[in-house]
Amino acid sequence: MGGFFAVASKEDCVFDMFFGTDYHSHLGTRRAGMAVYGKNGFNRAIHNIENSPFRTKFESDFHEMEGTMGIGCISDYEPQPLIVRSHHGTFAISTVGKINNTEKLVVDVFGKGNTHFLEMSGGDINATELVAALINQRDNIVEGIQYAQSVIDGSMTILILTAKGIYAARDALGRTPVVLGKKDGAYCASFESFAYLNLGYEPLRELGPGEIVVLTPDAVVTMVKPGTKMKICTFLWVYYGYPSSSYEGISVEKMRYNCGSLLAKRDNAKPDIVAGVPDSGTAHAIGYANESGIPFSRPFIKYTPTWPRSFMPTIQSKRNLIAKMKLIPVHDLIKDKSLLLIDDSIVRGTQLRETTEFLYKSGAKEVHIRPACPPLVYGCKFINFSRSSSEMDLITRRIIARKEGDDVSDEVLKEYTDPDSERYAYMNEEIRKELNFTSLRFHRLDDLMESVGIDRDKLCTYCWDGRE
Repeated sequence: MGGFFAVASKEDCVFDMFFGTDYHSHLGTRRAGMAVYGKNGFNRAIHNIENSPFRTKFESDFHEMEGTMGIGCISDYEPQPLIVRSHHGTFAISTVGKINNTEKLVVDVFGKGNTHFLEMSGGDINATELVAALINQRDNIVEGIQYAQSVIDGSMTILILTAKGIYAARDALGRTPVVLGKKDGAYCASFESFAYLNLGYEPLRELGPGEIVVLTPDAVVTMVKPGTKMKICTFLWVYYGYPSSSYEGISVEKMRYNCGSLLAKRDNAKPDIVAGVPDSGTAHAIGYANESGIPFSRPFIKYTPTWPRSFMPTIQSKRNLIAKMKLIPVHDLIKDKSLLLIDDSIVRGTQLRETTEFLYKSGAKEVHIRPACPPLVYGCKFINFSRSSSEMDLITRRIIARKEGDDVSDEVLKEYTDPDSERYAYMNEEIRKELNFTSLRFHRLDDLMESVGIDRDKLCTYCWDGRE
């Protein structure tokens, strides 16, 4: 994923940009950066944050930078913001999204005169650099942003810092959010709606799908009006979003309570306690406990003083090990108990299987699992929910392949997404057995939509049902 924070201010903006960006640290773990524009022109810093938090890595930059306009970002992959010099002048650019047709776009850009791209350490092309090259194909920045978004297969939200203002462009279908804040003498643009509250800003509004605005210290000017079609990522509420955030007016924390409540209404399990996997399942578990009357408890605690960030490290085997090492049991709340455990989702299944084994070894009699969303059957094409090279990393697809073979038709896949079908029941049971759960019941998609509470046509549900 990734997050960002931008400020246009009559005074120095670095304090707000620094802390506003830091409030997005839950959205990425590999790279972070800040770029400012002031009396000395552009200044930028990028650091690796895999082994140290944002504030620690950028503390010296925070004291040295100065400027009245700036953008900061947290990235799960590519270094950014980038500073680019082109016929548009010099600008800094940061992006959040995913490009599925990189190779085609690179060939097209080469054909139009671009001479080279710098490869990153893994041999990939920096997606933000490619977006900048696409923008430079047009006569002005606004037309360039629209062109880039029109040719990218995937999704792309863009921030561009220039000497005259900051362009903020939400992706064409609004899959990721951009929210504006205002205080005396300053405006900000943020991914997370809570990130500016402690900095003195008040909510202004959210950008609509495809909307492009320019922020200056004096105003926010709309350059391109929003489109009418939206497909915001539902997984923002399920997992990615910070509890104190809201999207399209819907509170993340309240949605998760709704989610747990609807899980409880369909359930017939009678556990002794309800618990959430820290911290991704905690709010869902509170909703379940409130609805069912079964006590909420914390039978294991995540040790966060030195391992505060759930995505780190990026190597899967190491992630599994660290996830296991983080969890500290409270044996008095586990031994001889029947537990109902809620997590946000099941992806590969590795971590939840190890968590379940950990609970059994700590004395649990039963472990009932209730994921807070439906089975993930399709790999995300839009926001880098997972950078897996194959959908076979999903436990659902591995089980489907064992039953149906490697070449599965769309029609058959659709049956596996239908909670009332025999194929779905088969998949559910195979996952339960493979991961050694006492019972398994996923959240239904119709209930998930009700948990969010906005028009289903405005929500992206691709990873669950393949609908774009």
